[in-house]
Amino acid sequence: MLPVSSQYKIAKRLGASVFEKTQSQKFALSEARSKKIKRGGRGGSDYGRQLLEKQRVRFTYGLSERQLSRYAKEAYEAADPSSTLNRILEMRADSVAYRAGLAPTRRAARQLVSHGHIVINGVRSRTPSHRLRAGDVVTVREGSKESGLFSALTDESADKRTPPSWLSFDVAALKIEVKSEPVYTQASDGGFDYATVFEFYSR
Repeated sequence: MLPVSSQYKIAKRLGASVFEKTQSQKFALSEARSKKIKRGGRGGSDYGRQLLEKQRVRFTYGLSERQLSRYAKEAYEAADPSSTLNRILEMRADSVAYRAGLAPTRRAARQLVSHGHIVINGVRSRTPSHRLRAGDVVTVREGSKESGLFSALTDESADKRTPPSWLSFDVAALKIEVKSEPVYTQASDGGFDYATVFEFYSR
């Protein structure tokens, strides 16, 4: 994991949403001061813009360069590349666990899966990149349900994330159902401009 100082440097270029540590008032104030200093400067090159957007997607989802490159290549061959890439990223097992509210952060969701706490359609999985489909059911392994990892979920006073409409989460049963596939709109999906990501990889 990157040290906090490195995360701050990266987030200043890519945006606060790429790391949980940088989603704070302290970082927001620091970023606002930096923008005042830089205001009035010239815009970056097309390549720089494309690189920043690609890196923003990669760091947000915790992907390696090879993984994102492979996903982008697969999506680019589809009829609707942007929607396809969004679906590939969101339907990963770790993304579903995070989106539903089973884990508080994307990094925690990856660890839940890689440590074997998750069962997909009755089969234990240790692969965060496992791609889910509509109709799939994700549950917590029986032997993991008493773990402190999930104790906060049953606390009535705890803040809980509201799952997107394409997922349902039964907190009592620690059960996620994938009701449908996510529908991509740039305004609601992290503001990612996937077309810019495809431009980067097409160079």
